[in-house]
Amino acid sequence: LQVVESGGGSVQFGGSLRLSCAASPLSLRNYAIKWFRQAPGKEREGVSCIDSGDGHSDGSTYYADSVKGRFTIFRDNAKFTVTLQMNSLEPEDTGTYYCAAEWALSSCGSTSRHDYGAWGQGTQVTVSS
Repeated sequence: LQVVESGGGSVQFGGSLRLSCAASPLSLRNYAIKWFRQAPGKEREGVSCIDSGDGHSDGSTYYADSVKGRFTIFRDNAKFTVTLQMNSLEPEDTGTYYCAAEWALSSCGSTSRHDYGAWGQGTQVTVSS
């Protein structure tokens, strides 16, 4: 499974960006997807995730406290993607965002980076004050 992120960029404080995660050659429908981010000099941290769907779990979503109410994760089954909609962006949201996928994983909110076998190359998000 190859995972590819898209949609990063530069915005000002309070702006919005939409990140997408796509996979080749399979649909992500049966995979749990977790977005991580890493700022320079900091550890990679989980931002948001969605459990696998299609019978493996109920597709529950999870958010880090720092992004609750501002970020939304959802599947677009027609496009075979998982999207992270980021609103009210803050400079603290700056970093490289990575999409990670793992087959039939539930309770993704309690998972770490070590639980995911497929990773994208990352996309940069920069929020200026």
